[in-house]
Amino acid sequence: MLARARTFAIDGVHPRPVWVEVDIRSGLPSFTIVGLGDTSVRESRDRIRAAILNSGFEFPQSRITANLAPASLRKAGPGFDAALALGVLLASGQIPADALDTYAVFGELSLGGELRDSPGALAVAEGARQAHCRRLIVPRQRGREAALVEGIEVVAVTDLRAAAAVLRGSAPPALPAGPRAADHPIRTAGPDLADVRGHAGPVLALQIAAAGGHNLLMEGPPGTGKTMLARRLPSILPALARDEAIEVTRIHSVAGLHADRLMTERPFRAPHHTISPAGLAGGGSPPRPGEATLAHHGVLFLDELSEFQRPSLDSLRQPLEDGHVTIVRGQNSLSFPTRFMLIAATNPCPCGYAGVDDRCTCGEGELRRHRRRLSGPLLDRMDLVVAVRRPAAEALVAAATIDSAQARARVAEARERQARRLAPTGLRTNGEMDARTAAERARLAPRAEAALQRAYAAGLLSARGRHRVLRVARTIADLAAHDRVGHQHVLTALSLRQPATTEEASAA
Repeated sequence: MLARARTFAIDGVHPRPVWVEVDIRSGLPSFTIVGLGDTSVRESRDRIRAAILNSGFEFPQSRITANLAPASLRKAGPGFDAALALGVLLASGQIPADALDTYAVFGELSLGGELRDSPGALAVAEGARQAHCRRLIVPRQRGREAALVEGIEVVAVTDLRAAAAVLRGSAPPALPAGPRAADHPIRTAGPDLADVRGHAGPVLALQIAAAGGHNLLMEGPPGTGKTMLARRLPSILPALARDEAIEVTRIHSVAGLHADRLMTERPFRAPHHTISPAGLAGGGSPPRPGEATLAHHGVLFLDELSEFQRPSLDSLRQPLEDGHVTIVRGQNSLSFPTRFMLIAATNPCPCGYAGVDDRCTCGEGELRRHRRRLSGPLLDRMDLVVAVRRPAAEALVAAATIDSAQARARVAEARERQARRLAPTGLRTNGEMDARTAAERARLAPRAEAALQRAYAAGLLSARGRHRVLRVARTIADLAAHDRVGHQHVLTALSLRQPATTEEASAA
């Protein structure tokens, strides 16, 4: 008898529909799984046999062939176990013949028949909705996560026996207690800008970066507050929109980071400087999302930027420009989203005091080696480059100039202006504008256009740098609630691109 069950493979961070076909024929007892499965898929034969027997069912003593279609798609992971086991039960007549017609199934089986926690349930639920499945069977631990997708009934079960009972007509168990999603953004207590003293320039740069989704590099000697400032950036970022939240939650689910509720706060990832290129941009076999993808719609913070391996940093150049990274392994090509804000902090030299005071002990060779670690193309992709200096003694005891709530309100208003202006393009922030969109939507005043042209003619900007200064100037105008980009907005954007000198601003 032939039985069919629907499940899904996780291809990168996207679900791909898979039909599980089980055929039982007379012959010597055997169990064969075909369809380009990896080792964990092939090993599922023994798990399924033990799970069926230990759940009180009969395992057919016949020739069993299971096919995972399409055969051209590589299948990885143990998430096919439950669909294969239920397919065997259906083909052997132990559950009704039409029981799986409206269902999709996903989950790993233990030898005792329990459905184990399986990453990627949210992606599978999205795939099931797109495939017009009415119901989805998942492990109970992932029930709330899968239920974040609207338009599909989620059946969260603890074991194979409970899944079979539902397919025979029993009432499905209630979902685990807890909210399906946050009706209102919930902000956890964290570092606040009210703690910052004496850093007016860097705090302004943080607000501009948050408002427009721009990349920011902070340079300064040790102990001046670069890391402290960066870790306060999430406190001024707006909450994720629902479509962004679904996408971010799906990515984290596929990566194995349990998400039992919709993520509303933007991710903040801060990997150690020893991370490999594959860990940062994505890769491995099979390819997995890297830190750049886990920071999608959020912040990727690279502390001690000059200590990262140069190949790791250079692997970010294309993702920063395109908003996605494509990983090719053999004949398999996967694309991962990487629309993140890059925030970085670095010292000016190995000892940290070059160009600051006479404490620098680095020789010319050490300085050259230090600078070679940061490639010019990567630095050219930084929209804002600010110096973070040692605050004055009186500034440390002065009152705070702004707190995170006030800054977040300014950022939210600026983003609303951008969303209205960019609505026809489908973009949300100025940082996403390409050169053509920026030229059409920036609304430069004549003096501002002339200042930008003079800076470019003086050789102080590359073509990419000119485009990035224009986007930053547009964000500064949005923060000031100005419809057009003025002369002062361009000068401010130029001054925030090169902290060591003011040549750009003076040339303008």
